[in-house]
Amino acid sequence: MQVLQVQLEVGPDPAEVGRARRWARSRLAGSGIGEDEPLAETLVLLISELVTNAVVHTGCPAVLRMLFAAEGGVRVEVADASDRPPKPRRAEGDDTNGRGLELVDGLADRWGWQPEGLGKSIWCEVDRAAPAAPAPVGAPGVAVAPGVAVAQGGPVAPGVPVTPGRVPC
Repeated sequence: MQVLQVQLEVGPDPAEVGRARRWARSRLAGSGIGEDEPLAETLVLLISELVTNAVVHTGCPAVLRMLFAAEGGVRVEVADASDRPPKPRRAEGDDTNGRGLELVDGLADRWGWQPEGLGKSIWCEVDRAAPAAPAPVGAPGVAVAPGVAVAQGGPVAPGVPVTPGRVPC
């Protein structure tokens, strides 16, 4: 049962990811999760990855929510304007991106996504009693939903250019 929900609106600027991390740290501390607890660091990393994905891949504002359960677990949700399912990728060697959902899969106890309004919400949960351990490099692939195909971007309305993977806000 959820006992507390807090949320933050995040602008479509990658610099907002740092603000989301600072906000999350203060809310975690306010909920009784110490800054030096492994759970806090795990949650901040998960938040960083999910907010980054929302801002970078949609170019639109997003909403970050944290739900604190009476049992001590925490659910993180990031809602954005894109109805496209998350697209797990496998980074190779020196790639500088493509590891976000792999990290989420390795760190969270559970994760997934669901339609929300005209967009979607990607969520993850971490149990306080058993904080997740970091995923090993090269962890097995990320499963989101069997058979889900992802559109490859392109204009969605005449005269509206869209970067592949982005949606108009």
